[in-house]
This record gives sequence, C-alpha cells and structure tokens, in this order.
Amino acid sequence: MARKSRKKLDEILLERAVVSSEHVAGAQEVAKATGKTLGEVLIEQGHANELQIAESIADQYGIDFIDLSTSDGSGRINVDLVDGDIIRKHLVLPLDESNGRIRLLVHDPANLSMIDTLSFRLGKDIDLAVGSRDQIKGFIDDLGGGMTRSSQVKDVTIDKSDDRSIDKEQSIDSIDVSIDVGPEGEESKLVALAQKIIVEAVRERASDIHVEPMEDRIRLRHRIDGVCHIRHNFSKRLQPALLARLKLMAGVNIAERRIPQDGRIKMPIAEKSGEEPVDIDFRVSFCPAYHGESVVLRVLRPDAVRIGLVNLGFEPDNLEVFNRIINRPNGIFLVTGPTGSGKTTTLYSALDVLNTPNRKIITAEDPVEYNFSGINQVQVRESIGLTFPAILRSMLRQAPNVILIGEIRDREVADIAIQAALTGHLVFSTLHTNDAPSAITRLIDIGVKPFLVASSIQAIMAQRLIRLNCKKCSAPDPDPDSKLLNLVNISPEEVAAGNISKGAGCSNCSGTGYRGRKAIFELLRMTTEVRELAFERASIAKIREAGIRAGMRSLLEDGKIKILRGDTTPDEIARFAQIEGFNPNEIGS
Repeated sequence: MARKSRKKLDEILLERAVVSSEHVAGAQEVAKATGKTLGEVLIEQGHANELQIAESIADQYGIDFIDLSTSDGSGRINVDLVDGDIIRKHLVLPLDESNGRIRLLVHDPANLSMIDTLSFRLGKDIDLAVGSRDQIKGFIDDLGGGMTRSSQVKDVTIDKSDDRSIDKEQSIDSIDVSIDVGPEGEESKLVALAQKIIVEAVRERASDIHVEPMEDRIRLRHRIDGVCHIRHNFSKRLQPALLARLKLMAGVNIAERRIPQDGRIKMPIAEKSGEEPVDIDFRVSFCPAYHGESVVLRVLRPDAVRIGLVNLGFEPDNLEVFNRIINRPNGIFLVTGPTGSGKTTTLYSALDVLNTPNRKIITAEDPVEYNFSGINQVQVRESIGLTFPAILRSMLRQAPNVILIGEIRDREVADIAIQAALTGHLVFSTLHTNDAPSAITRLIDIGVKPFLVASSIQAIMAQRLIRLNCKKCSAPDPDPDSKLLNLVNISPEEVAAGNISKGAGCSNCSGTGYRGRKAIFELLRMTTEVRELAFERASIAKIREAGIRAGMRSLLEDGKIKILRGDTTPDEIARFAQIEGFNPNEIGS
C-alpha cells in the first residue's frame, strides 16, 4: 500500500477554519521573502495564535499536542530526565522515558538538526510531542534554578580498551579537520566526530570504512591495502546519534532501520595536511544487523581509475598484448576475479585510453562509481525496469564503438554482449571466476552456445591485487621461508640471483611492512587452439595448457616476477594466487 503523504500546514489550517486562503497566500509571500515559517508569519500578522499553530503542526506530523496551560498538560513534564542546560538551550521539555527512548515536548518537530543533536547528547532515541513555544519558554522560566545538571550527559569519549589498531597512539581528536564548531560547541561534536571518522580514513588511504555496532561498543575499522584494521572503539551510547548523522549525510531515511539502504556522500577533503581539498565520493550502505545497523562507506577517489596502464602492474609483454586487444574494433574482452580484485580500475583505465573524440563509449553499471567526462554512463535501476538487458538493447541503437557492461550475470546479458561483439562493437565486461580459463566454461554453463563463445571473445584476463613492500622500510630478506619459496616455485638459484625483500614496519606503512597495491595478471588470448577447445567444450585443464603454450603466464608466475624484483613477498603472492595447500596461518611456523 502506498504511503499516505503528509498534509501541508496551510491545508490543515484551512480545514480547521483558523485562517482564510487570502491570509495564507499573503503569509506565504512574506515567509518566502523573510525565510520565516508560515506559522511564525501568521502569528506575527495576528491571523492565528501559537496554540492554533502548534495544534495544527501536531496534526500534520501525527503526534500528540500538549497544552501546558492545563494542569493535565503541565503535570506530564518530568524535568529530572534531562540536563537543565539542554532544556534551556533548546527550549524542550522531557515527558517520559521507556525502553531506551525518551519523549520530548518541542515547538518545531521539523528541526531535524536539533533532534539529531539531542539524540547524540542524550544517547537515546527520541519521540516527540508538540507544544506552544511561548508556553514551553514560560514553563522553563518559571522553573528558574530548579533544574540541575544530569549525570547522563557526558562529553564524547572514545573507548580504546580493546583497540588493536595499527596505530594505537593516534587519537581521533588529533586529526586536523577544517570544521567550524560554531557557538553551540558541544552540539557540533557529533558533526565533528562523523567528519573526523571520514577524514581520518581518507588520510590513511582506506578503501572503505566499516562502522559496526557490537554488543557493548561501536567498532570502527578501515580496510587499507585490502586488509581490515581496527581503528577505534566508540561508546555504545553514541550508536543512535552517530548512525542518524551518517544517514543524514548519505541522504537516506533516518527513521528506517528495518531494511537495507544505499546512499552517497560527497565531501571536499585534503588527503594530506596543507594540500588543496578535492571532492571525494563515498558510496554508503546501511544493513540491519543483530546489534544495530552496520554501515560501510566505500571511498571513491576521483584519481583511483586514472593511474595509467603502466602503473596497474603489467609486465612489459602483457602490457603490449593488452594494448593490442583494447584497440581492436570488435570482440569481447573479459576481466575476471573476486570482488575487490581491481577489475573496475583495470577496465576504466582501458576506457581512459580509448576515450577520444572519434569514439563513442557507453557503459551500463550497477552502480556508477566513477564519473568520466566524454563517456555516456547509464545507471541500472531495476525498480523502474532499467535493467542490464534493457540498457544494452538501447545501447545498440546508439551506434557506439565501445561498450562496457558492469558484469555478465546471466545468459540474457551474455547473449546481448555477444551479439554486440559480432556486429562490430568492442565490449568490455567482468565475470566472477577464479582464473581466466574458467570464464570460458562459465559462459557455456550459463547457456551460451560454445561456437558463440569461441567466435566472440578476444581475450580473458584474471587478476588479483597484491600489497607492495613499503619503500621506506623494505630490505633484502636474509632468511626467506623455504616452505613459501617452494609454494611459489622459487628455486635456491633464483633466490641467490633475485632480490627477495620484505618491509620491517615503519611509520610510513603503519607498522605493516606494506604500502600500496598493484595487480598480478593472467592474460589468456583466444588463439585458434583455444577457440577449438572452447567449441569442443574441453576441460579447464586443457584450455589452461593451450593458453600456456600460447604464452599465458599464470597469476603465480606473474607474482613470482614481482617477488624476485623485490616488489612484494612470497607469502603475499601465495595468499592471493590461491595456491592449493597454502595456509596463511602457518606463515613463519
């Protein structure tokens, strides 16, 4: 059932015959010119009194109206529930408290900023009732000094008793954040805290921020170079206010807690002190969990996909093949790998090269993460029928040269991609498989005919992201683990001739020994032999053997080159190349 829209205040006032339509029209003009609310103008003009406006606002929001001029209304106030400073500063009166929620009497329920601040300071969810501003102020004035400071109100603190962060000495208050705290001071601490969480993560090069409610605390983690690190543990009482603040920033419904929600934040942030701020996008996901909503903010840096093909991690021979493939006029180029393996960065780096005035490029993405000038990007919106297949059919009528499909998920999308490739378009897409040869069998398994797979695909590339040794603390490893060397097929002779190194840990890498990431690749070209094997529905093992004969280098072999050059460590390649029998917990045993 569709949700009933809220009535406007002027409609309610007219229904109640409080004012005439002429009064409303005149007051609306004044309100627009002065920035005042309609109710304030009507009261100033003498067309309505405060009680009439307050009662109409209560009707508008579907909440209780309380008349403090009656003994029944004033008798419901319990000032002991809230600190006297808060009552005087915000002109609110506490009514009752139950199950961690407190009900407050306010004169303006539309003031979400004030309600958000009160929830933060009180550490509770808030329900509202509406009263007259003059009555609330008069009630508070009559109390005078009869209100005391509540022990419930505390300053924002960070519980670091269980902080296993990579930099335990750093306090969140030490982060340099350009923010105007303003005259309200404490009321702005929530805004400052939310901004500091985000700025700290950006300056630590985090790819995503995890705000995770636990049973007794809120855990904050950053994923840096693909690995999660605990950064802070916040007091549990901050949970309602902090989550509400993040929801406001992301532009989602702050009252909805039962279903997942997605939003976006855009903030100017200086990645280093003294640098000019740049606009950074954050894709925000809210997911209901047992102890409260889990929040993940994915950091989308504008330069992340413009690092250049050379800096992706290609070895010279693979880079030459890759450049030849992406400059072909037609065919499908697939990039495979698990989530977080850098597939999007690789494909956008290719599009950045191809994005010239003489080419028309269209993408279908879910979601659009990075905005590119000169590229027509289409966001999938399944709720209105704008699905991958619908977008792709429309794309083919747009006469593009290059098409990017975010992911081939089913046969329908695969068939349209193949149709586009066979009719003279260059198609880029991704597929979730562990290696390059598996992509051929995966397409056949979802129902694509083998002869179409064999004829349309030009190349398949699998990739993983590996951490690089920190340049400031990396040094030759005098005694590399022999078990790991065997796992990555490095012989004693290669050890002697190479430069196997590891980082000792320093302030530059936050003690991890790693800083930055590059990819390792497995590039399978569709040679005549590989096409014949695909047509015959050959096994993955046979396709792999044919690829190696044609010059394909496995993920492990590509990683081995980077180990011997001193770029990374044997355990990093063993971990990400998915070597059978490798147990990362046995490293160093």
